[in-house]
Amino acid sequence: MPCVGAVVLDDQGRLLVVRRRHPPAQDLWSLPGGRVEPDESLTAAVKREVFEETGLVVAVGDAVGAVEIPAGGDVVYDVTDFAATVVGDPAALLAGDDAADVAWVTRAELGSLTCSPGLAETLTRWNIWPRAHRADS
Repeated sequence: MPCVGAVVLDDQGRLLVVRRRHPPAQDLWSLPGGRVEPDESLTAAVKREVFEETGLVVAVGDAVGAVEIPAGGDVVYDVTDFAATVVGDPAALLAGDDAADVAWVTRAELGSLTCSPGLAETLTRWNIWPRAHRADS
């Protein structure tokens, strides 16, 4: 099942994360994202999902990586994650839709959250943390 996610960093190098309201990964922190609707482009899906879950408008950049997430039975979410940048005020967060909560977190703060399996390791492997902000992690 095609899905998308957004790797959104603010000017301070903090990552945008959401706490999932529904399965899979219910109550766990993850990247904003979700299923691609029929006849929807991946870029359009990223913009829609980020807006629905956080209230933020984003410009979508390049794909940063992809993962497969087993969801039980024969269902596998084929997730492509894209770099994205907030257009407007990054402080205008509002958890909505499938998000129970939303936050900007540093690399160190992400480590203290209960995240979806493999999230922190995957983001590190993809080298998404800005070099300038690694010292404070």
